[in-house]
Amino acid sequence: MSNRLPTHLLVGALLRRVNDAGGMAMVLAKGDADAGALLLITGEKGQNYRALERGIGPGGASALVETGPSDADPIALTDYWQRRRARDPDLWVIELDIAQAERFAAETIAFY
Repeated sequence: MSNRLPTHLLVGALLRRVNDAGGMAMVLAKGDADAGALLLITGEKGQNYRALERGIGPGGASALVETGPSDADPIALTDYWQRRRARDPDLWVIELDIAQAERFAAETIAFY
């Protein structure tokens, strides 16, 4: 038995926290409820998009790691997550539009 929280609980908590703080959070693709990986598309006021996912940081601890295209082009990011999703149907894709989106995500999902 794993000590890790099911993905659907982490996603629900993240959506509520972001929406309660005045931001927008939505599920772009729903993955496996218990063990699906999370890919976050973050931005602020429709700009500065990045892709982040839970991974292992430099010190060996859980962290959010930047992934995907580095040019912040929304079309390139959409193509990226759709390709990832085609290869991994268990992948959750969540879009966050709020100031300090990485902080919200890290506080909610990175360490669980």
